Order: sequence, then structure tokens, then C-alpha cells
Amino acid sequence: MELPAANDNVHLSKYRPNLPLSVLNGRAPSERFDESYRHYGDGGSITSHASGALTGYETLDAPPHYDFYANSQAWGRRRRSRPSLYQLHGNPEDDSRPPMYEETTAGQMEGDTSEDDEDQKDPPPEPTRFGWVQGVMIRCMLNIWGVILYLRLSWITAQAGIGLTWVIILLSSTITGITGLSTSAIATNGRVKGGGTYFLISRSLGPELGGSIGLIFAFANAVAVAMHTVGFAETVTDLMREHGAIMVDRTNDIRIIGIITVTCLLGISMAGMAWESKAQVLFFLVIMVSFASYIVGTIMPASLEKQAKGFFGYRAEIFAVNFVPNWRGPESSFFGMFSIFFPSATGILAGANISGDLKNPAVAIPRGTLMAIFFTTMSYLIITATVGSCVVRDASGSINDTLAASTPIESCVGLPCQYGWDFSECFNNKTCAYGISNYYQTLSMVSAFAPLITAGIFGATLSSALACLVSAPKVFQCLCKDHLYPLIGFFGKGYGKNDEPLRAYLLTYIIAACFIIIAELNTIAPIISNFYLCSYSLINFSCFHASITNSPGWRPSFRFYSKWLSLLCAVVCVVIMFLLTWWAALIAIGVVVFFLGYTLYKKPDVNWGSSVQASSYNLALNHCVGLNLVEDHVKNYRPQCLVLTGPPSSRPALLDLVNCFTKNLSLMMCGNVATSGSSPSALEKASSNSHVHWLNQRKLKSFYRGVVAADFRCGVNMLLQGAGLGRIKPNVLLMGFKKDWRSDSIQVANNYVEILHDAFDLQYGVCVLRMKEGLDVSNSSQSHVNQGFEGGRESISTISPAPLIRTSTTSSVAVELEPQPTTVFQKKQGKKTIDVYWLSDDGGLTLLLPYLLTRRKRWARCKVRVFVGGETDKREEQKEEVLSLIKKFRLGFQDVEVLPDIYQNPQPVNVHHFESMISRFRLDPSPKQDSDADPPRQQEAPWMITHQDYERNMAKTLRQIRLNEVLLDYSRDAALIVITMPVGRRGVCPNSLYLAWLDILSRDLRPPVLMVRGNQESVLTFYCQ
Repeated sequence: MELPAANDNVHLSKYRPNLPLSVLNGRAPSERFDESYRHYGDGGSITSHASGALTGYETLDAPPHYDFYANSQAWGRRRRSRPSLYQLHGNPEDDSRPPMYEETTAGQMEGDTSEDDEDQKDPPPEPTRFGWVQGVMIRCMLNIWGVILYLRLSWITAQAGIGLTWVIILLSSTITGITGLSTSAIATNGRVKGGGTYFLISRSLGPELGGSIGLIFAFANAVAVAMHTVGFAETVTDLMREHGAIMVDRTNDIRIIGIITVTCLLGISMAGMAWESKAQVLFFLVIMVSFASYIVGTIMPASLEKQAKGFFGYRAEIFAVNFVPNWRGPESSFFGMFSIFFPSATGILAGANISGDLKNPAVAIPRGTLMAIFFTTMSYLIITATVGSCVVRDASGSINDTLAASTPIESCVGLPCQYGWDFSECFNNKTCAYGISNYYQTLSMVSAFAPLITAGIFGATLSSALACLVSAPKVFQCLCKDHLYPLIGFFGKGYGKNDEPLRAYLLTYIIAACFIIIAELNTIAPIISNFYLCSYSLINFSCFHASITNSPGWRPSFRFYSKWLSLLCAVVCVVIMFLLTWWAALIAIGVVVFFLGYTLYKKPDVNWGSSVQASSYNLALNHCVGLNLVEDHVKNYRPQCLVLTGPPSSRPALLDLVNCFTKNLSLMMCGNVATSGSSPSALEKASSNSHVHWLNQRKLKSFYRGVVAADFRCGVNMLLQGAGLGRIKPNVLLMGFKKDWRSDSIQVANNYVEILHDAFDLQYGVCVLRMKEGLDVSNSSQSHVNQGFEGGRESISTISPAPLIRTSTTSSVAVELEPQPTTVFQKKQGKKTIDVYWLSDDGGLTLLLPYLLTRRKRWARCKVRVFVGGETDKREEQKEEVLSLIKKFRLGFQDVEVLPDIYQNPQPVNVHHFESMISRFRLDPSPKQDSDADPPRQQEAPWMITHQDYERNMAKTLRQIRLNEVLLDYSRDAALIVITMPVGRRGVCPNSLYLAWLDILSRDLRPPVLMVRGNQESVLTFYCQ
């Protein structure tokens, strides 16, 4: 199709795709599009045969659409897929192209091609979702307003004084406030799913820290259920005692009531989130009424009964006395009070913990959490100031303890004497039952109507317990579904439209019941404090770490946070953990470290784009750039190996040997050359992730690089010149010996040798490995063959079979890994020998590689024998000279042997065998053959051997034949033979003759033979600088 020119005054909008509105909105029309398209010209235009919707200015390019970026889709809506780059620029005649749209229906299972219109009409029921007020703010406020507010805040005020209590409240609120800002930043950096705190930390810091903190936070919430339930049970028990109702004793009564209560709460939770949310709203109203009753009570005139219990209304003198601390008890201290109060400030994550049940978590979590922190902090400060201004620390509760007229004022002790009350007797005997230092139900006594405070206590304790009872299973369910740890997946199963984790509810119930048996609020609260502080520390560190890595993916829509404040808060949380209870802090950190180590060891197959990954990239990049500032030094030389493996799974022995001297030491890179056209299949197979997965499964620390080239030599040249980054680039080329060079095509054998020459030209060291049984273990032959690797057309494949890929609506990819064969280099070598034939000085690489091998456990017991050439009459002198040199290198090799017989002539039978080996490649100089030969043949085929070439290289030829005889005599039982590889001079030694040298040198040897040639630059030194 030919489009109008730009100067024809024609608007291109007339030629845009005329798609139905339903399609542009991502909804399917009533009739399906036909998947066949007609292509024009350059393949950029398509026409649908069925609908005829695309006309005029037709292109595969699609405008931006939500479906292109989403991982899920709405029920019943056809999902659009972005056209691939190959579809946009590839050859339209190529039938291997994928379809433009890969559309499936949400909910349709993999491989299910049936279409049930009835099922399409009945989408799954929509789960209950909450806004920021009901889902986050009210939930957080209820969780913060817990048992500590009603039953311990007045007592903490008596101990620490109003001033230090405000410090405790503000310090707690600062920690929770900064944590709330960090939480808001993390929660707005992408779509948040269920799992709350665990989801935020794990997706930010990765599974290592996220998994451990998920377990800790779920456990802390389960224990918090016990804490709030015990607070409720304490109140009920005190009410029963006031009316003379006692079941067993106070402790056992708390246990009985607590177990009954938590069982009822479990029933409400398992009924579903809708019922739980309605119960929370009711509890919120009750608490607000109780607050109003308390404030009214502080203003009302004090009755005699209230005065006897220490309440005198607002008095400046009471405020002044109660403003300073009055520590009582062996464990009374600032941090002791902080540890008891802090759990009351830890409900800020109650909304985030049900993130999967929120309509818009990115909006609801920041707004609701920060509002809840503000309102609850103000309420704590107001209640502390009012109760500290109205109630004295000690009172007897008896209305007969008024100050008698006959009692001298000097004998009366305490502030109540100024108001006509004498509590001196109980104060001196320390038997006062009332006052904010002794009476936990002070708020009930002060309020206008005490039952409302009791109802508030019930509402606060039960709502907090209910919130924790919901949060713990939700967090634990998300952790179970990620399969980071064994044996916990059973608890992750969900039921109903809200995917309720009923099994996790039961587990939380059992944990809470176990801690309810403790029946002591002041004992349970400090246990929770350390776990919450640990969680808050990691949340703040997550925000800091994500910010400091400067990852482009860190783009939170909530901007009101500071990475340095987050770091400071993280450090403060850790410090406070140890100041509160050092042993509990060690336990919490120990649990984190234990599960961190377990996750690092197991390496779960998850990829969440965490900040740890971004940080690893930054560190690697900075260090790579930093290496450019330092010149190479021979002391720091490392053999960085480019291994021509083809698909790594086809030559495992070659990789296992190289891994022995590169693991945790230097670079190993596997190279694969696909010699076919640039088709998608060739590109995919050369760069398939299955190769990397195979390397990871074999636990080989190696990079992989696949290239597609016109021929094998060009591809290897691409790898030799382009592999690596900065100074982290290969300097040694390793490949298998091409043992079928005589039967394969002459051009292939010539390319093999040219690759060696190319490596030498680029200053690479070269190693060639030959094994008697061969290196290639691939079973199937392919159409695309790298003719340069060990083996021939029947035995090698440079492209592995296509991995098993299954695509569903969630774009999940499953790779079927190839089996892991065992090689000789994976076994312990025992007390064998590594025979090193250091026949020519190549810079020391021939000695360095065996030394690196002996540093591995499986080679450590092997004895290294070094063989050198020499003369018979100077044998001992030459041995001492070589041994002295090796000692200066500090290699630890003690066994050196001088071989004068390597200069002897080989046996005639072996010479005859060599000549028959190269007979195919020789040009016969006889006149009879010359008359039939094509004169230009020698110039066009430089790999052929002329008589002059053979005679010119006769000495080297006889040397290689003789060396093979020596190897058979001395190294028949060695674990490995390392020998200096001969070098063939370009233009002097034909490539076929050079291959024959390598062949005759290493033939008929049982041990593996590694032929090594350095780049003639020193890799060993005996100097210290």
C-alpha cells in the first residue's frame, strides 16, 4: 500500500486503524477477530480477513494500553498483547512469527480450549474491599488503643511522671511515624497485594530478610492476641472480684476467661472479613463514647468516694508532683516503662497487614496509617496530662481517712493532706490500694459513668485482639504461598471468596492460647516489643536501601519521606531493642539471622526485583569501573577463561575442569556459537535461559554468552573480542580437541586451527582438552552445527533442544532442565599424580593451572610432577636449576624430573602412523600426479601439506611423535596430564599439519590431556612488588 506524501495536505488521522471502541478499551467485541492477517510490502501493515476493521494507515504498532503492562486481567475481558520487535521488523514471509495478539480469557485453565458461554456469564464473586477510613484508619486506631491505654497508661504516668511519659509517647510515636512514612513510600511503589508487612519487606529487600521478618511479625501478632485478651480477662476478673464472684483464683480466672474469649474471637474472624469489619466499627464507637465519659468525668466535681481513691479534679499541685518520675519496684526505669508502653503504639501496620482486602492500598495505607498515628498520639498525650493532673499517686480508698481536726498537719504525709485527706498510714506501710501508682482501673474511677470505661476496655482489648488475630494469619498465608520454607505450605490454603486462611487462623489461635496461660500482662508486653521493633527496623531499612540504590524502579508516589530519617529510625529501633531486653533482642536477631542463612543457602527461585538486586548491580558496576583505574599486575593475574562449550550441557567435563581453577577465583564464561541465519529460533536457542539454569543447577559459577554468526570462526571472533566488561574479560581460551578432524570437511578443520591463531593474535592464552572418551555428551544432532568444537556432525550440537515453555494468562514460564551427568573431574582424585610437562616457557601458565587445581579438595592429595627436557650429562644440574626456580614461585612442587630422552628419534612405526594420518592432506609431488593436478590448488588450499612444508617442519613433527611415546611411558596412570602446547607458525606450518601434531601428541592416552600455551607474558613472579 502506498501512502500519500507529506506535502499532499492529507491528514494521517484519516488513515489510523479504525478499531471498534470496545477493542480499544480492551473489551472483546461480540465476534472474535480472525487470527490470520494479510501482510503488505515491508510487513508493517495487516488486514483482518474477518472483521475488516483495519483499513487505511494500517500498522502492527499498538498505542499504549493497560493490558501491555498488567500481570492479570479482568474476568471475561480479552487481553491484548504488545507486538514483538520481530513482528514489527521481521520478514513477513517467515512463517515462524508468533501471532500479533495472544489472547486468553481470564480464568481459563492452561490447555483448556473449550468455551463455556454459561461460565463466562458468571464471573467469580467480588471479595469484600475496604476504603482508607474503615480499612486502615479505624483498624489502626483500634489496634493502637489497646489494653495499655486503659489498664497501664495511668500506672506508667505514676512511675515515669508526666514529663517522661510524654517523652515515651513521643519517642514511640516518632518511631511509628517514621515507620509509617517508610511504609507509605514502599506501599506506593507499585501495586500492593495481600501479606502486609511481610509483602512490603520481602518485595523490597528480597526473600532473605523478608521471609524471616514475615515469620517474626506473624508470631508477634499471634502473641499480641494473647496480650490484649489477657487485658480483657483482667478487667472481667476484677469486676467479678468486686461482686464476690471467683471461679478458682485470680490467675486461673484470667486463663479461663482468656481462652473462652479468644475462642469467640476466632469464630468472628473465621466468619469472614465483612463480619470482622462490622465488629471493628462497633468497637470504635464504644471507645469514642468511653473517651467522652472520661473527659466529662475529669471536669465533674469529685465525690467523697472518688476523693478517697485519689481523684481531686484538676489541681496544679497534683500536676507538678506527678510531672516528675517516682520509680517503684526493682524493674522500674525509663526503658522498663517504654517496653510496656511500646506495644500500644505498634498497631500502625494493622491496615497494611490486610493490604489484599483494600480497594486501593497505595492510597489507603499512607493516608489511613498517618492519620491514625496522629489522632492516637494526641489521645495518649491528653489522657496522660489529664490523669496526672487529677489523681494522686497513693490513696487508701477509705472515706474514713479524712484529715481530723486534731491531727497536726506536720504528721500528715503526702499531697492529699492539702485537700483534707490523710493517707499517711497506707503510704508508710505501702498498702495503698488506689491512686495511679496502685490502681490499674483509674480511668474507670475518674470517668463520669464507669461502665462506659469498662465497655471501652472491652472494645479496645477485643478490637486489638481481633485485629491481630486477622493480621497474623494473613501475613503467614502470604509467606506460605511463596514457598520459602518447608513444612508451612499446609497453612497457606485459602477458603471462600476472600481466600480466608482458616488453617492459619487455627495456628494463631493455638499460639495465642499458649501465651494466655502466662496470664501476666507485664510479662507478655516486653516479649512483643522486641519483635515489633525488629519489624520496624527492617521496614525503615527497606525504605532507606531502596532509596540509596537509585534504582529506576523506585518511584513511590508518596514523596514525604526521608531516606536518612528511615536509616536513623532503623538504628534507633535496634538500639532500643537491646536497651529494653538484651536477651530478647538477641533471640529476635538470632531468628532473623538463622532464617536469613537458610534462605541464602536454599536460594528460592523467586525474583521480586528487590533493592538488594539493585544494590548488587550498583556494587558490581562501581567495582568494575574502579578496576579501570588500576593497571594489571602479575601478582594479581587470574586465568579468566572463555570456554567454547556450545550448549553448556553438551560438554560438562570441560566445564567441570575449568571450574576447578576458576571457582571463587576468576571469571569463567561459556561461549556458544549458532551457525545459522538470524531467525528467531536461532536467536532464542543461542540466548535461551535454559543454559543459565543448567549452569546454576550444576552449581557452576559461570557466565553464558550465545551468539549467532554466519560461520563458527566469525562467531568465536565475536566472543574473543566482545566478551567481558572492562578488566573483567577473558584472557584464556579453552576448547575441546577436534578428534574427528580427518573425517570432517577440510574447511571445518582449517577454521578450527584459525581460531587458535586468532586467539594468539588477540594475546589470549590457549588450552585444548582431550579425553579418551570424548567431551560431547549430547545425544541428538541438530541442523545447526558448530564444526569447530570437539566431535563432528554426528556427535555435536551447538544448539540445545528447545526448552519446554508453557505460557498462560500470567505469563509463567517453566523450563525443563537437562540431566546432570557425572564427570571424572567431579570425583576425588585420591593420591594420583598431576604430570606437568613444562617443555617450553610460555610465561608460567602451564605451571599456574596445576597449582590452582591442587587448591581444591578433590585434587589436594594429588602429587604434582614436573617434567622438563635436558641433557644426560647435566641432568642433576638442570634439575636443581628448575627446582630452585619453582621454589621461588612458591608453588609447593617438590618433584622435578629431567627427561633427556625426549630428544631421541621416535620409533619408525609411529612415524609411519603419522604419515598415514596426514596422507589425505599431502600434495603428491610425483610427475604422474602433477599432470592431473590443478596448478592453482596449492594457493587456494593453504591447509594442504606440500613436500617442502613437511621437510621444513620435520624436526617439530618428530618431537611431537616422540613426546607421545614419553607420555605413554611416564604418565599412563596420572590423573591429569598438562603439557606445553606446540605453536604452528602461520605461513610455515599448514593447518592440517598442526592439527596432526596436536593429535599425535595426545593420542592413546588414558588420562585427560590439557595442552596449554600462554601468551608468552609472565603470569608468575617471585618479586613482592
